[in-house]
Amino acid sequence: MDFVEASGLTKTYIAKGAAPVHALDGLDLSVPRGTITAVLGPNGAGKTTAVKVLTTLIVPDSGTATIGGIDVVRRPEAIRPMIGVSGQYAAVDENLTGFENLDMVGRLYHLGARASRARAKELIALFDLSEAQNRPVKGFSGGMRRRIDLAGALVTQPAVLFLDEPTTGLDPRSRLGMWDIIRSLVSEGTTVLLTTQYLEEADQLADDINVIDEGKVIARGTADELKASVGGQRVELNLVTPDAVAATVEVLRRYGTAEPAVSNDSRTVTVSVASGPAALQLVLRDLEEHEVALFDAGMRRPTLDDVFLRLTGHTTMADAETGTLKEKAP
Repeated sequence: MDFVEASGLTKTYIAKGAAPVHALDGLDLSVPRGTITAVLGPNGAGKTTAVKVLTTLIVPDSGTATIGGIDVVRRPEAIRPMIGVSGQYAAVDENLTGFENLDMVGRLYHLGARASRARAKELIALFDLSEAQNRPVKGFSGGMRRRIDLAGALVTQPAVLFLDEPTTGLDPRSRLGMWDIIRSLVSEGTTVLLTTQYLEEADQLADDINVIDEGKVIARGTADELKASVGGQRVELNLVTPDAVAATVEVLRRYGTAEPAVSNDSRTVTVSVASGPAALQLVLRDLEEHEVALFDAGMRRPTLDDVFLRLTGHTTMADAETGTLKEKAP
C-alpha cells in the first residue's frame, strides 16, 4: 500500500444558474512513502480540489482517500497531525515578523512556548531567513514569503507535505531555491505531493508524475516513461519571419510522422520524425531551395509539453515563456 492513496474521487460544484462543474471525476492517485509525486495539469483540471480532499478541507461526493492507511473522511482528526500544507498563496500574517509567524503556528499546534520558539529558530536557519527573521513579513519579497509559508507547513515535522503550486509567481532564482528545499526535505524522509502547472518543475522534481485533465488522471509514470510514450525525435525550426510558415509546414509534412505544430507567433514549427539527423538534413536542403530564412534549426527529445498536448489534444496549450499549462480560449 502506498502512503497516500485516492480511489475514484468525485466532487461536483453546483452554482445557481450555472452548469455543474465536475472538479473531480473519478480521480485515482498513489504516493509512495519518501518520494515526490507531481500532479500536473492546467488551471481548472482539479489539482487544488484533490489537495483539499486529501487535507480534510472538503469532503468528496464519492470515492475513498487514505494517508498511512487512515481514511481522510472518517478520521480527519487523525490525519491533520500527519500533514503539512502550503497553498498557492502564502498564508502569513503580514504584520508579524518571520519568526513570530512560525512561533504562532507552533503555539496553534499546542507545542508550548519553549518548543515553538525552538522550532521557529530551526526553520529560520533551514530556510536561510536569519537576516530577515525580525522584520515584518509585509516587507518580504515574494520568494521570502513562500519560504516562510513552507516553513510554517513544516513546524510539526509532518510525514506528508502537500504543496499546491508552491512556486507560482516566483522569479527563476527563487524557484530554483524552492526546488532545492523540497529535494532536501524528501532526502530526509518527507513524502511530498506536489501540484504544478510548470512542466519543468514536474520534470526536475518528481519521482512520479500524474497528468490530470478534467478531474481525472489521464496518464502516469516517470518523466522519462511519459516522454517515451510520445516516441520519436523532433525537428524544430525557428523562422526569421512568420510569412515563411506555410512553406515550412509543406516541407515538414514530407518527412514528419505527424502533422507539424506551429507556435502561436508562427515563428517556431516542430514535427515528429523517425530519424532525426537524416530528416533534419533533408528538411534544411528543401528549405534552402524555398529560400526560407532560419534563426535556428535542430533536434530535440520529446518534452512533458509534448506529452500533455498529445494526451489532451487542442484543449490546452503551453505558455511559451514560462512553460506553464493554461486553458485555451473557446
